Amino acid sequence: MKRRTMMLVAGAAGAMTLAGCSTNMGAAPTPAQRQATINQGVDSTLATLYSSVVGSKELVGKARGVLVFPRVLEGAFGIGASGGDGALRIDGATKGFYNTRSVSFGFQAGGQSTAHIYLFMTQEALDRFLSGNTWTAGADASVSMIRAGANATIDTASVSNSVNAFVLTNSGLFGGVNLNGARIAKIDF
Repeated sequence: MKRRTMMLVAGAAGAMTLAGCSTNMGAAPTPAQRQATINQGVDSTLATLYSSVVGSKELVGKARGVLVFPRVLEGAFGIGASGGDGALRIDGATKGFYNTRSVSFGFQAGGQSTAHIYLFMTQEALDRFLSGNTWTAGADASVSMIRAGANATIDTASVSNSVNAFVLTNSGLFGGVNLNGARIAKIDF
């Protein structure tokens, strides 16, 4: 049983690695190119959020810091894994680059790409995030998922914590996800 579990974890990790590969067989991107690609993804993700969820721009504007992962790849076959790179913005400027990784267990199969947006609503929550090289959602801070009503307006009752989050899919705001356990680590280029 242990060997089967390890094979499933290895398979999920391999699928995630292959999904992140480029068809360009040239040289690996430089750190500056990776940073530029991440920043472009952050800009695009925030623009999508603002155009699809009424009130989101105002809420993001109130946050002390905004951590955006434009493309989190999720794959599962019995054991799930997800991962992606993103950037932390404070006052609209990028202050650091991060990656997120998580593993889940249970009956699951398939894959998708989502965008994760964390809002640090208080200075204390942002300082706690910045105080170390790693941070885990649910362990280091409780993360409240932001939901939207029928007309894609923010449900203000769901904006209750010092750390709140949106998850976007290609079709809009996604409410049926739990980010607890997502491990976020600083990228040192």
